[in-house]
Amino acid sequence: MRKQKAWELELDVLKKGMPVILSEEEQTWDFSFKIEEVMNISIAQRWESHVPGSGAEEHVIIAAMQAMHNMGYDVSEAEQLMDEGLAAYAAGDCGRMAALYSKVLYRLSGAPKDESHPYWRYTVYHSYEQYRQAVSFTKYDYDMDSEEYLRRTHLGWLAQICAGAVGTAIEGYCTDNIRKVFGEIYDYPRTPNTFNDDITYELAFLKALEKCGKDMTSCDIAEQWVELIPTGWTAEDIALKNLQLGIFPPQSGYLNNPYREWIGAQMRGAVCGMIAPGDPERAARYAYMDAVVSHHNNGVMGEIFNAVLVSLSYVKSNIREMVTEAAAAIPQDCEYYAVIQYALDVCRSSGDWESAWRQCEERFKTYNWIHAYPNAAAEIIALWFGSSFDEMIHIIAMEGYDVDCNAAQIATAYAIWEGKPLDERWSAPIGDKLETYMRGIRELSICELSQYTCALARANKE
Repeated sequence: MRKQKAWELELDVLKKGMPVILSEEEQTWDFSFKIEEVMNISIAQRWESHVPGSGAEEHVIIAAMQAMHNMGYDVSEAEQLMDEGLAAYAAGDCGRMAALYSKVLYRLSGAPKDESHPYWRYTVYHSYEQYRQAVSFTKYDYDMDSEEYLRRTHLGWLAQICAGAVGTAIEGYCTDNIRKVFGEIYDYPRTPNTFNDDITYELAFLKALEKCGKDMTSCDIAEQWVELIPTGWTAEDIALKNLQLGIFPPQSGYLNNPYREWIGAQMRGAVCGMIAPGDPERAARYAYMDAVVSHHNNGVMGEIFNAVLVSLSYVKSNIREMVTEAAAAIPQDCEYYAVIQYALDVCRSSGDWESAWRQCEERFKTYNWIHAYPNAAAEIIALWFGSSFDEMIHIIAMEGYDVDCNAAQIATAYAIWEGKPLDERWSAPIGDKLETYMRGIRELSICELSQYTCALARANKE
């Protein structure tokens, strides 16, 4: 039977349609007022907002200027619009805020390179093939059919969810102010919950792997984003909008996306490592595939680093060796490598976590608290000096910045590596329930998530 053409279907609708007389109420455009209300909230949040979990103040569109400057562009034209945009926010002028938001993005998309910026001293990585030629990997034997694999993967997921709940309460603040309010953090700063936008992208990755198996591509992951994730923030927000317009990876992660080297890919690498225990090359390949949906170049390297870290956590006996080997999965001529190498160097030369962190805090002060760089340094320091799970959580919490993303990723690696049950003060308040805002996945069991992860890994092992 011949498949109907699009034009034929639409012509049928036109020919069959019979005019009707609508009542006055039926002719209204009330829906437009509802859309306007939502859009006004959304556009105002671009000029000033407060992080849902912690209340930290942020200015997302101004941070876009900061991000483009970090990537070696002259953003002075866009910066000229800052005062007017903030004044429009103060006046509640949503129309003007919307116009200026678009104008800023337009100026950023056409911003000229600052050839003197240190960013351009490093290689820019545009493809997986280019990346793969620059690095080498060691594959380790690991029994994925064992009960131990499931046990450690469950530990990893539970630790990720607990640590994310710790960080959600304090993200967006710096060490000194966290200490002033909370003192030294060794427990949940408040009653925890499991709502966190980070994990939604890991679940979408698993759904794509379930659907497509070994043939999975970045476009398959992107399709699951659009199907399952109703909204995002910064890099993921722009990527979702690109995808909804039919702009698929890798363009979805690059086009008009000033946040493409922020933490949004780095925050979801752990799942790629759990799918590929002891196989860092495969973990890196999955991470690259996932990251380019929303990120580019150094933003992609962040996800690779965390994916390899978690992959190695199943097989390495020394955590500092694990961190060092994960760093070696990053090409030495890219800027991300320079960042993590600096963090490793200050760890080796410092006697404690705080002296190391203060150096990194100063070194990366021009970067936003959501950028991949300072947060990668925070991860390395917490792993290097974290003599126990509790101490690791203490350090990553006290460092501040994007704490939930950082804590969740390294807690996954640490718990898998250590292999010990979490203290009940972490696990008991969480139990076995994960809540999300995803379409069709409002709630799931952490035990079942762990079984699902292992089953997918076994079905797709190489």
